[in-house]
Amino acid sequence: MSNVKTRVLLVEDEEDAREILEFYLNTVFDEVQIAVDGQEGYDLCLENKKKNKYFDVIITDIKMPKKDGMTMIEEITQYLPDQKYIIVSAYKDEEYLFRSIGLNVLGYFVKPLAVDNIMDMLKKVKEKVLSSKIEKIDENIVVLNATYTYDKSKNSLYKDETSVKLSKKELALVKVLIDELGNIVTKETLKEKIWQDLNTSDATMRTIIKRVKDKVNDDDFVISRKGYGYLIEN
Repeated sequence: MSNVKTRVLLVEDEEDAREILEFYLNTVFDEVQIAVDGQEGYDLCLENKKKNKYFDVIITDIKMPKKDGMTMIEEITQYLPDQKYIIVSAYKDEEYLFRSIGLNVLGYFVKPLAVDNIMDMLKKVKEKVLSSKIEKIDENIVVLNATYTYDKSKNSLYKDETSVKLSKKELALVKVLIDELGNIVTKETLKEKIWQDLNTSDATMRTIIKRVKDKVNDDDFVISRKGYGYLIEN
């Protein structure tokens, strides 16, 4: 499982402000991407989404060519409703403040930029982002024993930090046992959930179970209850 990393998109058309913000963002976050106007920011966000990659926060100016910051935010929100933003602007226009309500805006940077204010907010935003990411990871990670964990979000088994290669049926077996963690799963239930066929032979089922147990034999977590079924203890 990879370490938790933070990703930020900066959308700013003014070169001086862009350079200042980029410098400080790089001291706080792990990855920073840059766009020079609202249209480029929108395109970058959409391009990343297609790769199943997302920005933890988008920092954007308001007045920009091609597409202004608020329009960009509203358009991105249509397909990423939980996306978070920080607005950068020299304008304290009530229209922009009103339009930002309900759009997951975490805060505002007012030009001319004050370094202390920037760093203070960026550090707080990163702490919030990391806390949220860690909570999501904790919800998805099932600790099977001292050696093995299972990531529900990725449907993957890990030995320490290394992914364990399992076939489709082997992975299905592990998933069924994890879904019933602490409970004995009968062979009939395994046949129904893995093969969708109660007529699947016992020999076929035992073969899949043996393959999984062989792959985790250094710290086996699949327990057999003779005459009853199989389980992973909670």
